[in-house]
Amino acid sequence: MIPWLESTDAFPPLERALGEPNGLLCAGGDLSPQRLVQAYRQGIFPWYAKGEPVLWWSPDPRMVLVPSEFRISRSLRRTLRAGGYRIRLDSHFQDVIRACARTRRKGQAGTWITAEMQAAYGTLHELGFAHTVETWVDDKLAGGLYGLAIGKMFYGESMFSHATDASKIALAHLARFLDDQGFGLIDCQMDTPHLASLGARQIPRSEFIARVSELTAIPPQHGCWLSEGATWDWS
Repeated sequence: MIPWLESTDAFPPLERALGEPNGLLCAGGDLSPQRLVQAYRQGIFPWYAKGEPVLWWSPDPRMVLVPSEFRISRSLRRTLRAGGYRIRLDSHFQDVIRACARTRRKGQAGTWITAEMQAAYGTLHELGFAHTVETWVDDKLAGGLYGLAIGKMFYGESMFSHATDASKIALAHLARFLDDQGFGLIDCQMDTPHLASLGARQIPRSEFIARVSELTAIPPQHGCWLSEGATWDWS
């Protein structure tokens, strides 16, 4: 059995998280901004399906990406160098999160980005915690991602693509942007071959929590990121 959280209850120690399913820690609570920021600062995130209570997770090991270690394949580098797209930051948050929710994913019957989740992260965006990186082609939103920034720690949540490599383009720009801004880590949550191919790797939860504590202690810089992203040399 896992603990049930009432609205004012603290999260249980991470050592109580289940091994199967990996990282399931507790249920209940709410998706208030305070609860969500508290969770991410402790290496915990919500993930549940429509009709389920809020489920909180902290898997061990944890999939992470160091921004400077983002791996660019030859084909992606050609795409980045060719251009033909525009990167925007934080210009259409709700459109990005809705597109992520509607994207069908292999092995998933539905989406975990429920209307309740969309509203909660929309509030975090208004408060300056949640951000988007968007790939625009011919003035249309072709792909992108969203996540949270606390201190110098970025927590990736989801991404989508409506054009070839559109989400990878957004992730490449996110990695460069975060590296330039002194961010130390991107939380990728779960291990997938796709993320591994881009340079992400697994680390023990204890190491992850130590890094999170260090990076989130850096004074945050709340507010929207500049709408037009910087440009980089992709040669």
